[in-house]
Amino acid sequence: MTPGTPLPEIIAHRGNATEFPENTLQAFSSAVELGVKYLEFDVQLTGDKVPVVMHDSDLARVGDREESVHEMTWAQLAETPVGENKRFGQRFAFTYPPSLAQVVDALHGWPGVTAFVEVKRGSMRRFGREVVLRRVAEVLKPVSSRCVLISFDLPSLKVLRLMTGARIGWVISEYSDATRNEAAQLAPEFLFANLDRLPEGLEPLWPGPWAWALYEVRDVKTARECHARGARFVETMAVRGLLRGYEESRRQW
Repeated sequence: MTPGTPLPEIIAHRGNATEFPENTLQAFSSAVELGVKYLEFDVQLTGDKVPVVMHDSDLARVGDREESVHEMTWAQLAETPVGENKRFGQRFAFTYPPSLAQVVDALHGWPGVTAFVEVKRGSMRRFGREVVLRRVAEVLKPVSSRCVLISFDLPSLKVLRLMTGARIGWVISEYSDATRNEAAQLAPEFLFANLDRLPEGLEPLWPGPWAWALYEVRDVKTARECHARGARFVETMAVRGLLRGYEESRRQW
């Protein structure tokens, strides 16, 4: 594989989440300032059914607290720090989770940026699929043309496509013939896959009407291999490092 092999486009996985707490406005702003045009983030519902940008259903990892996001009101969660003290110490002690509405407001100031919005299964199990999908769709309506709605949950994607007309992306749990058949029936605009769940080697990815996005990618060599297999995008939390690697690779070429 030569240095001139094309490189896939970069999606900031939960923002620039290596340098800032994940899924925060700081992480998203940093990624955009670095030049990334694609953001990925996760959505849960609070107890009062406000869509918020959080990956986990609880605060143990990002907030050092055991409360469930699903049991808290938005007013309570908005005042709960999520500075990932185990990673950053007290550096981001006054960093708070954004609501989905706040991220939508931020997107208005980031022209040309596309958001991949992952609707989490934990919230759907807690509140029911219809409630979650409707609340998320309502909030995203002003920017729906700049969003791709993604999920592991296949039925939700079918509903979201009909409900919103937005592009959809399926995050696959396994790379199997059964999954391939389901993808062919769904025909999403995007397929997402964890690198660890793909066959070893450089076997080409399934062709189809979709663009592939592979995660978590942190170095240029792996990014090139992903592109060689047929991936148009790679997801990374290490946004600055991968961009720097891209720049160095292009200079060498």
